[in-house]
Amino acid sequence: MRFLISLLVALIIGAGVGLYLGWVQFPAQVIDNPMSNLDARYQDEYTVMIAYGFLADRNLASALERLQRLDLENAALTIQETAERYISSSRTVEDIRALVTLAEGVGRLTPLMEPYRLVNESSPS
Repeated sequence: MRFLISLLVALIIGAGVGLYLGWVQFPAQVIDNPMSNLDARYQDEYTVMIAYGFLADRNLASALERLQRLDLENAALTIQETAERYISSSRTVEDIRALVTLAEGVGRLTPLMEPYRLVNESSPS
């Protein structure tokens, strides 16, 4: 019985000290970093997510607005380079097609992207 009481007291004291140190003495500091500080790999992934959004709703203004969070000098060129890099590194066809559709939307379709272009199924080939 004495052991259980000692264990309970030790747990309460330990939890109290831990809470004090974690919340009062050494609280977490929130650092608000801009998206432009993301590593290039994560910027590419973000661009792919935006491309999928564009593929779903075809809203170019919205896609470009979301891309501006990366503080890009030339968003269209970045989309083109990302699409070509994904093609060159043999990424998934779905990701490449989404990027190519977005690149086409901003007028940056290149011959390397042509095979991945989505064609309207209702139009004659």
